[in-house]
Amino acid sequence: MNAYLDWAAASPPEQDILEEALTLSMENWANPSSLHVLGKKAEAKLEEARERTASVMKVSSEKLLFTSGGTESNHIPLLSLIGRSSKGSIAVGATEHPAISEQAKMMANAGWKIITIPCDSSGIITPEAVSRAIQDDTALVAIMAVNNETGAINPISEISKTLAARKENRRSVFFHVDGVQCAGKIPFVHLLSEIDSFSVSAHKIGGPRGIGLLYMGKRLEPFIRGGGQEGGLRPGTENLFGAWALSRCLERACNPEIYEYGRSIEAYAFELLAGIPGVKTIPESRSPGDERFSPWIIQLSNEALPGEVLVRALSGHNICISTGSACSSKKIKRPILHAMKISSEVSQNAFRVSFGHRTTREEIFFFAENLRRILKEL
Repeated sequence: MNAYLDWAAASPPEQDILEEALTLSMENWANPSSLHVLGKKAEAKLEEARERTASVMKVSSEKLLFTSGGTESNHIPLLSLIGRSSKGSIAVGATEHPAISEQAKMMANAGWKIITIPCDSSGIITPEAVSRAIQDDTALVAIMAVNNETGAINPISEISKTLAARKENRRSVFFHVDGVQCAGKIPFVHLLSEIDSFSVSAHKIGGPRGIGLLYMGKRLEPFIRGGGQEGGLRPGTENLFGAWALSRCLERACNPEIYEYGRSIEAYAFELLAGIPGVKTIPESRSPGDERFSPWIIQLSNEALPGEVLVRALSGHNICISTGSACSSKKIKRPILHAMKISSEVSQNAFRVSFGHRTTREEIFFFAENLRRILKEL
């Protein structure tokens, strides 16, 4: 048997959707920017994909920008500040994905001051922490909706209200939200009217790699120039295959029944893990059904093995889990757990399981039994 429990890194493809998107892109292969009849046909399909996505997200299609993935979608709001003559500060959450935290370091090289907003012991960025951290010259705040390692859900609505309350006589703050582990996984549409931008990645919801989305509540300043595609903000010939697949995958993923299934899978995993000696959740305060966390991601630690060793041991039994972000899996440091003030011993032995709408109870049972056996044999 196989057990794939690394959905936060990449989800299995929605095969029927990808085949549909491939057929459509083969039939509409012309450049969507071309003025001739074939170009117009391709453009029409591209805009249909945008309209489909806008319908799911309940926003104007003009506010949606197709990108190459979650990383680029996270970079664009930050890089839109590059050309400003007057620099200020940028505030980012302490638990951000490297797509934000590493790009913030580049912004520091360009003359911007970077402020790190601390999280609490549960890995959550509170509105109070945001209020204390930001300064009068803060131009942008970046906080993820759902943490990719712990599943912690940040209170985006409350943070938005905090930022709105301080606008008077101060520089307007642009609020960007990394929605990669949120879109199509937990309810998110209600957030879009309260923030300025929101990133989406197709391969987290069954789509192909190399396509993402950026919602823009406010117009951004282009930082690269080219042919003027995507409203001039993201020049380059459009990826019709990816855009169509993303739109259809988002339609399928945004189903309340899927979210409820996630809660049931989470509860079952907690039930089995509770019976394995030495295995604890990170944070330990988390319990099944805890609304502060996404049901699709659980961070754990054990008392016997380093997380990387455990990942390899389970992989030998066709069980796929991870130590954390796939984008940082070859790095030793665990900045998110460090920000939560988790000890180095616990961090070293940490591992992550993440689920999706096709995860079965059989997979979770298979994982738990093998985990129990491996730890018991030591």
